[in-house]
Amino acid sequence: MPTLTLSLQFAKLTDAPAQRAALPRHKLQRWLRAALQADAEITVRVVDAPEGQALNRDYRHKDQATNVLTFAYAQQPLICADLVLCAPVVAQEAQQQGKTLQQHYAHLLVHGALHAQGWDHETDAQAKAMEQREIDILARLGFDNPY
Repeated sequence: MPTLTLSLQFAKLTDAPAQRAALPRHKLQRWLRAALQADAEITVRVVDAPEGQALNRDYRHKDQATNVLTFAYAQQPLICADLVLCAPVVAQEAQQQGKTLQQHYAHLLVHGALHAQGWDHETDAQAKAMEQREIDILARLGFDNPY
């Protein structure tokens, strides 16, 4: 099992207790380790919609908040990345998809960790491969197919 150094940060959120309850540190570590193929240093930051929108606008040129952003800095000798989760978007999507908040966070963290390792979904073939990898990892963690 890869070694993981994890920093977990929460911005000021209106529903901070619910967000913190869905993201206990030991579960985040388990979910991320399951997706990692090498040792890693990862910061997970849970933000509000304005911060999520600003980051998405400034770095991806998309002027809206999104569920997860991955900032990958290195893959060797150590995976180094920041994963930014936008709490209101994640909560809204979880409700729309009939998932618990924790189920959706687990999926998005696995998704972000795969991006940090070079996985992508720009083409149909890449998307199918990445989705299958996510399904397999989440199944090992006891979660249903997220798609």
